[in-house]
Amino acid sequence: MTNQATFGVLASRCMLLAEFGFQGIAMSSIVVVKKSGKAVIAADSLTTFGRTKFGKKYQRNPEKIHKFESSYIGIVGDAAHSNVFENIIDRFGDELRFDSRKNIFETYLNLHQILKDKFHLNPEAADDVAYQSSQIDALIANENGIFGMFEFREVHEFEKFWAIGSGKPYALGAMYAVYDQHEDPEEIARIGVTASCEFDNACELPMSLYSLKLRVAQKE
Repeated sequence: MTNQATFGVLASRCMLLAEFGFQGIAMSSIVVVKKSGKAVIAADSLTTFGRTKFGKKYQRNPEKIHKFESSYIGIVGDAAHSNVFENIIDRFGDELRFDSRKNIFETYLNLHQILKDKFHLNPEAADDVAYQSSQIDALIANENGIFGMFEFREVHEFEKFWAIGSGKPYALGAMYAVYDQHEDPEEIARIGVTASCEFDNACELPMSLYSLKLRVAQKE
């Protein structure tokens, strides 16, 4: 094969990889909102493979939000995370607690080792980062509040709302603009996800949304 032909084959393969990629990525928009005695979580439904969209029309289960006991957990990142998390719930459910910031942190510490030992997680991050990465960002809504857990196992509890995924800036801006004008947290969450889908090319409707009553209605 001539050098020119070899170059042509390599170029064609590179184009295919750019088009289809090695793996699906759930770029996503996931939001949580707390108001009026309720906690709400909502997500878009689009997965992408490189430049190829894999929306609800073509996949049987586009759900990005998982239910574990009384918690709803929305995950962004590699599309494989969904299969992994479903398997973790089935096999390691006794080791999971998402009912407080401290318990979520302990859970994520345990999950990191499970991800490495059982699911072949690649924990590498940039050289100047202090900790291994768990490669997963997630938002959580349950009767105790709204929380976020992030790739270096930092955990936060949110007072009003938050968003993750590629649609995050649009969702945060939209929810900030309407939070004080709407009492219904479901409507606020819908506005956040809808704004992401309007302006971010990696997010797409329809959305999924779950709402539950807070154990103790807190003053906002």
